[in-house]
Amino acid sequence: MELNILIAFIMDPQTQTSSNQSRNSLAIPIAIVLAGIIIAGAVYLRGPSAGTTTDDFKAESAEINIAAVSNKDHILGSPSAPITIVEYSDTECPFCKNFQKTMEQISAEYGKNGQVAWVYRHFPIVQLHSRAPFEAEATECAAELGGESKFWEYINKVFEVTPANNGLDPAQLSVIAVSVGLDKAAFQKCLDSGKYTEKINQSVEEAKTAGAQGTPYSVLIYNKAIPKKVIDRVDEISLNLKFPPGTFTFSPDKTKLAISGALPYEVIAEIVDVIIENK
Repeated sequence: MELNILIAFIMDPQTQTSSNQSRNSLAIPIAIVLAGIIIAGAVYLRGPSAGTTTDDFKAESAEINIAAVSNKDHILGSPSAPITIVEYSDTECPFCKNFQKTMEQISAEYGKNGQVAWVYRHFPIVQLHSRAPFEAEATECAAELGGESKFWEYINKVFEVTPANNGLDPAQLSVIAVSVGLDKAAFQKCLDSGKYTEKINQSVEEAKTAGAQGTPYSVLIYNKAIPKKVIDRVDEISLNLKFPPGTFTFSPDKTKLAISGALPYEVIAEIVDVIIENK
């Protein structure tokens, strides 16, 4: 297996309270520090091809064969929102833990007025996080017993509680269930049944088909072709912040933008803003 690498994007916590001001000028350092390339097993990102540098990088183009969003998905926000962000995530991935907070912020700001819907899909990487698939099944049991609101409450709590990197004690899954108001016996019965194992396995295969080589992996879907000004802005962001090749990939019809890695809130919000401004 080729060497696995992970790009870590670290943001100064102070920028979280002044996000509207900071993202207005990404050309200025927005308190984002690129921590560099960290050797880790959480993702399978391919390295740049020979002769490629960040100085001449442009967003790539490739087919993004993502399964259509349906009522079977976990959706936060309006299903009819013009922008949908489908995230494939692993509950034991430390970078997914950070990106969960980013997407919570995006949902809070852009979901309230129907501009963005957030779809969560499972991509536990069992070779690295053997406990993650079972945790993913636990979130499905939470949804079964308490509906969508409990799914989101439960999974947010899992990310909050886990130290990541396979550090969550499986015994805590029922404790978390009780903490969000679910019946412990019913939850444990659901989890022990293994009834959602196949659903998680299918989600993993769908993630790979969609182009995911690691976590978090997100696909921004627009209800029409993404304007050229947005594509140019994505290239500008890539150059200014020196993101590696493969961070952004547009589908040939420009209705989809794949995003690899735990990009900070400011970057995701900037892209959403430019789409909204140029719709």
